[in-house]
Amino acid sequence: MLSENEMDELFEAICDGDRETVVERVQKALDLGMDLGDLLNEAMIPAMAEVGEQFSSGEIFVPEMLVAARAMQGGIDIIEPVLAASDHEPVGRVCIGSVKGDMHDIGKNLVVMMLKGAGFKVEDLGVDVPISEFEAAVERGNQVVCLSALLTTTKPEMINVINHLHSSSNAARIVIGGAVITQEYADAIGADAFGEDAPGAVKAVKQCLGMTA
Repeated sequence: MLSENEMDELFEAICDGDRETVVERVQKALDLGMDLGDLLNEAMIPAMAEVGEQFSSGEIFVPEMLVAARAMQGGIDIIEPVLAASDHEPVGRVCIGSVKGDMHDIGKNLVVMMLKGAGFKVEDLGVDVPISEFEAAVERGNQVVCLSALLTTTKPEMINVINHLHSSSNAARIVIGGAVITQEYADAIGADAFGEDAPGAVKAVKQCLGMTA
């Protein structure tokens, strides 16, 4: 069990983007046999929530958030294999991808890291993702589908994905986001929620699953 001081250090290390300290503290917790679910819930997830709040309030910007998310990922890389081999249940299952024709992935990758930091199991489908891959991901049990588009020429592909998924019998919810996407567009094409930025995407996914945002 990490001491209270070490838990505080882990929290601060994530917020500060100190990947080395994050890895050290998480590895020590693993070596001590600490419940890694508790480590996530008591230090790591709250730290990423704090980073998201700081970004949303304008205290930090994308570069700082990326550094924090990468520091968090250093800990996640240690935890994920252990949790996968145990009976630990993630808070939800989400798939994400840039729609067909769109090769941009920086924003998508940040959302992936933020979702993992919030305790979700995330399946990253990559870029230029066809409808069939989103459909297959839903069939694998993903509860929320996140669609990303950064080009005005690819945003109409979101309509095709949404119409196809809504026409099938699955109950997956759909969140969309990207530089060219607005709440108005999300409403117009029948998306379940809109993520203005990476923290906003996490909130949108939580709302879709009936969780406190």
